[in-house]
Amino acid sequence: MTVRVEAARWEAESVTSFEFVSPTGQDLPIWEPGAHIDVYLPSGAVRQYSLCGDPADRTRYRIAVLELRGGRGGSVEAHRELRCGRIIDIGLPRSNFKLVDADRYVFVAGGIGITPILPMIREVDSRGIKWELVYGARSAAHFAFKGELPSDAVRFVAQDTDGLIDIGDVVDNASGAAVYCCGPPALTDALIDSMNRVGRGRDLHLERFGPAPTRSDTPGNSEIELARSGLVVSVPPDQSVLEAVRAAGVECPSSCEMGICGTCETSVLAGEVDHRDSLLTEQERTSGASMLICVSRAKGGGRLVLDI
Repeated sequence: MTVRVEAARWEAESVTSFEFVSPTGQDLPIWEPGAHIDVYLPSGAVRQYSLCGDPADRTRYRIAVLELRGGRGGSVEAHRELRCGRIIDIGLPRSNFKLVDADRYVFVAGGIGITPILPMIREVDSRGIKWELVYGARSAAHFAFKGELPSDAVRFVAQDTDGLIDIGDVVDNASGAAVYCCGPPALTDALIDSMNRVGRGRDLHLERFGPAPTRSDTPGNSEIELARSGLVVSVPPDQSVLEAVRAAGVECPSSCEMGICGTCETSVLAGEVDHRDSLLTEQERTSGASMLICVSRAKGGGRLVLDI
Protein backbone atom coordinates (compact mmCIF):
# COMPACT_ATOMS: atom_id res chain seq x y z
CA MET A 1 0.00 0.00 0.00
CA THR A 2 1.02 3.62 -0.51
CA VAL A 3 1.91 5.82 2.45
CA ARG A 4 3.41 9.24 3.08
CA VAL A 5 6.36 9.89 5.37
CA GLU A 6 4.77 12.09 8.02
CA ALA A 7 7.64 12.47 10.49
CA ALA A 8 11.30 11.60 10.94
CA ARG A 9 12.83 11.91 14.40
CA TRP A 10 16.26 11.34 15.87
CA GLU A 11 15.88 8.70 18.60
CA ALA A 12 19.49 7.80 19.51
CA GLU A 13 22.95 7.72 18.00
CA SER A 14 22.48 6.57 14.35
CA VAL A 15 18.80 5.73 14.98
CA THR A 16 15.95 7.61 13.30
CA SER A 17 12.26 6.79 13.59
CA PHE A 18 9.86 7.32 10.69
CA GLU A 19 6.09 7.66 10.82
CA PHE A 20 3.93 6.70 7.85
CA VAL A 21 0.33 7.79 7.23
CA SER A 22 -2.20 7.21 4.48
CA PRO A 23 -2.10 10.03 1.90
CA THR A 24 -5.91 9.96 1.86
CA GLY A 25 -6.30 10.00 5.65
CA GLN A 26 -7.67 6.46 5.88
CA ASP A 27 -6.98 4.17 8.82
CA LEU A 28 -4.10 1.76 8.28
CA PRO A 29 -4.57 -2.02 8.68
CA ILE A 30 -4.61 -3.50 12.18
CA TRP A 31 -1.37 -4.94 13.55
CA GLU A 32 -0.21 -6.68 16.73
CA PRO A 33 2.95 -6.26 18.80
CA GLY A 34 5.85 -8.06 17.12
CA ALA A 35 4.68 -7.31 13.57
CA HIS A 36 6.92 -5.92 10.84
CA ILE A 37 6.39 -4.39 7.42
CA ASP A 38 8.26 -4.45 4.12
CA VAL A 39 9.44 -0.97 3.15
CA TYR A 40 10.00 -0.39 -0.56
CA LEU A 41 12.82 2.13 -0.75
CA PRO A 42 13.14 4.58 -3.66
CA SER A 43 15.97 2.54 -5.23
CA GLY A 44 13.70 -0.53 -5.40
CA ALA A 45 15.38 -2.28 -2.48
CA VAL A 46 13.01 -3.89 0.03
CA ARG A 47 13.81 -4.00 3.73
CA GLN A 48 11.87 -5.27 6.75
CA TYR A 49 11.38 -3.09 9.83
CA SER A 50 9.48 -3.82 13.03
CA LEU A 51 6.50 -1.63 13.87
CA CYS A 52 7.29 0.15 17.12
CA GLY A 53 4.38 2.56 17.54
CA ASP A 54 1.03 2.11 19.23
CA PRO A 55 -1.17 -0.62 17.66
CA ALA A 56 -4.26 1.26 18.91
CA ASP A 57 -3.35 4.29 16.75
CA ARG A 58 -4.45 3.27 13.26
CA THR A 59 -3.67 6.67 11.77
CA ARG A 60 0.06 5.93 11.54
CA TYR A 61 2.79 3.31 11.54
CA ARG A 62 6.17 3.93 13.16
CA ILE A 63 9.45 2.18 12.45
CA ALA A 64 13.01 2.91 13.56
CA VAL A 65 16.13 2.40 11.46
CA LEU A 66 19.72 2.00 12.62
CA GLU A 67 22.07 3.47 10.04
CA LEU A 68 24.72 0.87 9.17
CA ARG A 69 27.42 2.40 7.00
CA GLY A 70 28.95 -1.02 6.30
CA GLY A 71 25.66 -2.81 5.64
CA ARG A 72 23.87 -3.62 2.39
CA GLY A 73 22.83 0.00 1.85
CA GLY A 74 19.17 -0.09 2.84
CA SER A 75 19.55 1.66 6.18
CA VAL A 76 21.72 4.42 4.69
CA GLU A 77 19.14 4.95 1.93
CA ALA A 78 16.32 5.12 4.47
CA HIS A 79 18.18 7.79 6.45
CA ARG A 80 18.92 9.79 3.32
CA GLU A 81 15.73 9.41 1.31
CA LEU A 82 12.76 8.96 3.68
CA ARG A 83 12.13 12.66 4.10
CA CYS A 84 8.84 14.11 5.29
CA GLY A 85 6.28 14.24 2.50
CA ARG A 86 7.83 11.45 0.45
CA ILE A 87 5.40 8.90 -0.96
CA ILE A 88 6.52 5.26 -0.77
CA ASP A 89 5.04 1.78 -0.81
CA ILE A 90 4.99 -0.61 2.14
CA GLY A 91 3.70 -4.13 2.66
CA LEU A 92 0.93 -5.24 4.98
CA PRO A 93 1.93 -5.99 8.59
CA ARG A 94 3.19 -9.55 9.13
CA SER A 95 4.17 -11.23 12.35
CA ASN A 96 6.40 -14.18 13.16
CA PHE A 97 7.13 -12.86 16.65
CA LYS A 98 3.79 -12.95 18.40
CA LEU A 99 3.17 -12.26 22.07
CA VAL A 100 1.98 -15.40 23.86
CA ASP A 101 -0.07 -15.37 27.03
CA ALA A 102 2.04 -15.61 30.19
CA ASP A 103 1.90 -14.67 33.86
CA ARG A 104 5.23 -12.85 33.61
CA TYR A 105 7.57 -11.62 30.88
CA VAL A 106 11.28 -10.99 30.64
CA PHE A 107 12.34 -8.95 27.61
CA VAL A 108 15.92 -8.75 26.33
CA ALA A 109 16.81 -6.19 23.67
CA GLY A 110 20.11 -5.49 22.00
CA GLY A 111 20.46 -2.12 20.27
CA ILE A 112 17.83 -1.60 17.56
CA GLY A 113 16.25 -4.86 18.79
CA ILE A 114 14.17 -2.68 21.10
CA THR A 115 11.77 -1.92 18.23
CA PRO A 116 9.57 -5.06 18.30
CA ILE A 117 9.87 -5.22 22.09
CA LEU A 118 8.51 -1.70 22.66
CA PRO A 119 4.86 -2.37 21.66
CA MET A 120 4.99 -5.70 23.50
CA ILE A 121 5.90 -3.88 26.70
CA ARG A 122 3.10 -1.39 26.12
CA GLU A 123 0.60 -4.24 25.66
CA VAL A 124 1.77 -6.25 28.68
CA ASP A 125 1.88 -3.16 30.89
CA SER A 126 -1.67 -2.21 29.89
CA ARG A 127 -2.84 -5.64 31.07
CA GLY A 128 -1.18 -5.17 34.44
CA ILE A 129 1.10 -8.17 33.93
CA LYS A 130 4.53 -8.15 35.58
CA TRP A 131 7.44 -7.60 33.20
CA GLU A 132 11.04 -6.51 33.12
CA LEU A 133 13.44 -5.48 30.37
CA VAL A 134 17.20 -5.87 30.05
CA TYR A 135 18.27 -3.43 27.34
CA GLY A 136 21.83 -3.47 26.05
CA ALA A 137 23.51 -0.97 23.73
CA ARG A 138 27.01 0.16 22.82
CA SER A 139 26.82 3.28 24.99
CA ALA A 140 24.31 5.48 26.78
CA ALA A 141 23.92 7.49 23.57
CA HIS A 142 22.66 4.40 21.70
CA PHE A 143 19.54 3.72 23.82
CA ALA A 144 16.53 4.54 21.62
CA PHE A 145 13.08 5.35 23.03
CA LYS A 146 14.47 5.61 26.54
CA GLY A 147 11.84 8.20 27.43
CA GLU A 148 9.06 5.74 26.59
CA LEU A 149 10.32 3.12 29.02
CA PRO A 150 9.51 3.20 32.76
CA SER A 151 12.94 3.10 34.36
CA ASP A 152 11.87 1.09 37.42
CA ALA A 153 11.27 -2.00 35.26
CA VAL A 154 14.23 -1.57 32.91
CA ARG A 155 17.90 -2.40 33.37
CA PHE A 156 20.07 -0.48 30.91
CA VAL A 157 23.42 -2.11 30.11
CA ALA A 158 25.83 0.16 28.23
CA GLN A 159 28.65 -1.94 26.83
CA ASP A 160 31.32 0.76 27.11
CA THR A 161 30.76 1.17 30.86
CA ASP A 162 28.88 -1.96 32.02
CA GLY A 163 30.13 -4.64 29.67
CA LEU A 164 27.87 -7.15 27.95
CA ILE A 165 24.49 -8.33 29.21
CA ASP A 166 24.95 -11.11 31.78
CA ILE A 167 22.94 -13.85 30.07
CA GLY A 168 23.34 -16.25 32.99
CA ASP A 169 21.82 -13.68 35.32
CA VAL A 170 18.95 -13.07 32.90
CA VAL A 171 18.13 -16.78 32.73
CA ASP A 172 18.43 -17.22 36.50
CA ASN A 173 15.93 -14.40 37.05
CA ALA A 174 13.50 -15.55 34.36
CA SER A 175 12.05 -18.56 36.16
CA GLY A 176 8.39 -18.99 35.24
CA ALA A 177 8.50 -16.19 32.66
CA ALA A 178 8.10 -16.04 28.91
CA VAL A 179 11.39 -14.70 27.57
CA TYR A 180 11.41 -12.48 24.49
CA CYS A 181 14.62 -11.39 22.80
CA CYS A 182 15.57 -9.38 19.74
CA GLY A 183 19.15 -8.49 18.99
CA PRO A 184 22.36 -9.37 17.19
CA PRO A 185 23.35 -13.04 16.69
CA ALA A 186 25.86 -13.03 19.56
CA LEU A 187 23.10 -12.08 21.99
CA THR A 188 20.39 -14.39 20.66
CA ASP A 189 22.74 -17.37 20.30
CA ALA A 190 24.03 -16.97 23.87
CA LEU A 191 20.47 -16.80 25.19
CA ILE A 192 19.46 -19.89 23.21
CA ASP A 193 22.37 -21.86 24.66
CA SER A 194 21.65 -20.75 28.23
CA MET A 195 17.91 -21.43 28.04
CA ASN A 196 18.48 -24.86 26.49
CA ARG A 197 21.02 -25.74 29.18
CA VAL A 198 18.38 -25.27 31.89
CA GLY A 199 15.71 -27.06 29.85
CA ARG A 200 13.67 -23.94 29.14
CA GLY A 201 14.16 -23.54 25.41
CA ARG A 202 10.39 -23.59 24.80
CA ASP A 203 9.94 -20.47 26.90
CA LEU A 204 12.24 -18.46 24.63
CA HIS A 205 10.83 -16.39 21.76
CA LEU A 206 13.27 -14.77 19.34
CA GLU A 207 13.48 -12.37 16.47
CA ARG A 208 16.86 -12.04 14.82
CA PHE A 209 18.16 -9.23 12.67
CA GLY A 210 21.07 -11.30 11.51
CA PRO A 211 21.17 -14.81 10.05
CA ALA A 212 21.51 -17.91 12.19
CA PRO A 213 24.86 -19.72 11.99
CA THR A 214 25.09 -21.71 8.76
CA ARG A 215 26.56 -25.14 8.19
CA SER A 216 28.97 -26.17 5.46
CA ASP A 217 28.14 -29.86 5.42
CA THR A 218 26.23 -29.83 2.14
CA PRO A 219 27.07 -32.85 -0.05
CA GLY A 220 27.08 -32.76 -3.87
CA ASN A 221 24.56 -31.18 -6.18
CA SER A 222 20.87 -31.42 -5.34
CA GLU A 223 17.95 -31.15 -7.74
CA ILE A 224 14.94 -28.85 -7.67
CA GLU A 225 11.92 -29.57 -9.84
CA LEU A 226 9.76 -26.54 -10.60
CA ALA A 227 6.27 -28.05 -10.69
CA ARG A 228 4.59 -25.33 -12.74
CA SER A 229 7.01 -25.57 -15.65
CA GLY A 230 8.47 -29.04 -15.23
CA LEU A 231 11.96 -27.54 -15.29
CA VAL A 232 14.61 -29.38 -13.26
CA VAL A 233 17.41 -27.24 -11.82
CA SER A 234 20.71 -28.53 -10.41
CA VAL A 235 21.89 -26.74 -7.23
CA PRO A 236 25.63 -27.00 -6.45
CA PRO A 237 26.80 -26.80 -2.80
CA ASP A 238 28.05 -23.23 -3.17
CA GLN A 239 24.77 -21.88 -4.56
CA SER A 240 21.40 -21.29 -2.93
CA VAL A 241 18.17 -22.69 -4.35
CA LEU A 242 17.06 -19.11 -4.99
CA GLU A 243 20.22 -18.34 -6.96
CA ALA A 244 19.96 -21.55 -8.98
CA VAL A 245 16.32 -20.96 -9.87
CA ARG A 246 17.04 -17.40 -10.94
CA ALA A 247 20.05 -18.55 -12.98
CA ALA A 248 17.61 -20.84 -14.84
CA GLY A 249 15.62 -17.77 -15.84
CA VAL A 250 12.79 -18.03 -13.29
CA GLU A 251 12.07 -14.96 -11.20
CA CYS A 252 11.32 -15.42 -7.49
CA PRO A 253 10.55 -12.72 -4.91
CA SER A 254 13.12 -12.19 -2.17
CA SER A 255 14.34 -9.51 0.20
CA CYS A 256 16.77 -10.25 3.04
CA GLU A 257 18.23 -13.44 1.45
CA MET A 258 19.40 -14.47 4.94
CA GLY A 259 16.46 -16.63 6.01
CA ILE A 260 14.94 -13.96 8.21
CA CYS A 261 12.08 -12.14 6.46
CA GLY A 262 10.02 -14.89 4.78
CA THR A 263 9.60 -13.11 1.43
CA CYS A 264 10.95 -16.11 -0.51
CA GLU A 265 8.92 -18.75 1.38
CA THR A 266 7.90 -21.38 -1.16
CA SER A 267 5.51 -24.35 -0.98
CA VAL A 268 7.18 -27.77 -1.06
CA LEU A 269 5.21 -30.44 -2.94
CA ALA A 270 7.63 -33.33 -2.45
CA GLY A 271 11.01 -34.08 -0.91
CA GLU A 272 12.72 -33.51 2.42
CA VAL A 273 14.01 -30.06 3.37
CA ASP A 274 17.20 -29.16 5.23
CA HIS A 275 15.84 -26.03 6.95
CA ARG A 276 18.50 -23.38 7.62
CA ASP A 277 16.35 -20.31 8.19
CA SER A 278 15.76 -18.26 11.33
CA LEU A 279 12.04 -17.81 10.77
CA LEU A 280 9.94 -20.98 10.59
CA THR A 281 8.77 -22.63 13.78
CA GLU A 282 9.71 -26.24 14.57
CA GLN A 283 6.14 -27.26 13.79
CA GLU A 284 6.32 -25.57 10.38
CA ARG A 285 9.66 -27.24 9.66
CA THR A 286 8.37 -30.67 10.68
CA SER A 287 5.36 -30.32 8.38
CA GLY A 288 7.70 -29.77 5.42
CA ALA A 289 5.02 -27.73 3.66
CA SER A 290 7.28 -24.81 2.82
CA MET A 291 10.87 -23.58 2.88
CA LEU A 292 12.87 -20.37 2.56
CA ILE A 293 14.72 -20.96 -0.68
CA CYS A 294 17.33 -18.28 0.01
CA VAL A 295 19.06 -20.47 2.62
CA SER A 296 17.36 -23.87 2.97
CA ARG A 297 18.15 -26.84 0.74
CA ALA A 298 17.25 -30.40 -0.17
CA LYS A 299 18.25 -32.71 2.66
CA GLY A 300 21.23 -34.92 1.94
CA GLY A 301 21.62 -33.54 -1.56
CA GLY A 302 18.28 -35.06 -2.60
CA ARG A 303 15.47 -33.76 -4.80
CA LEU A 304 12.70 -31.30 -4.01
CA VAL A 305 9.58 -30.44 -5.95
CA LEU A 306 8.60 -26.79 -5.44
CA ASP A 307 5.42 -24.93 -6.34
CA ILE A 308 7.19 -22.57 -8.73
